[in-house]
Amino acid sequence: MKYIRQFVIILFISFIGEVLKYVLPLPIPASIYGLVLMFILLETKVLKVEAVQDAGKFLIEIMPMMFIPAGVGLLNAWDKLKPVLVPVIVIMFISTIAVMGISGKVTQTMIEAEERKKNEGHSE
Repeated sequence: MKYIRQFVIILFISFIGEVLKYVLPLPIPASIYGLVLMFILLETKVLKVEAVQDAGKFLIEIMPMMFIPAGVGLLNAWDKLKPVLVPVIVIMFISTIAVMGISGKVTQTMIEAEERKKNEGHSE
């Protein structure tokens, strides 16, 4: 029953993301609205991590299986993909490096900000 309640919370937030996509005239995917909304709810402690933690862990565990349909789709589209394979690989390589670099820098900045906050609390 706990898992069902947690999944319902996650689905409801995803649904709100879908609604926001149609209400706001911005070219942003509904999933991004849902992720930002979930982040805001968790950061402001309106939603406690424990309310979605177990279902979230389960979804992360099965995430690799979610890529199987996309992989099969690529195999089915191989005739169309083959002529543009080199540019696609170059784009994937560059975008992967960019995402890794940006994610690392953001993570490093957040860790440093957290450490500064802790140090300011200890010095008082």
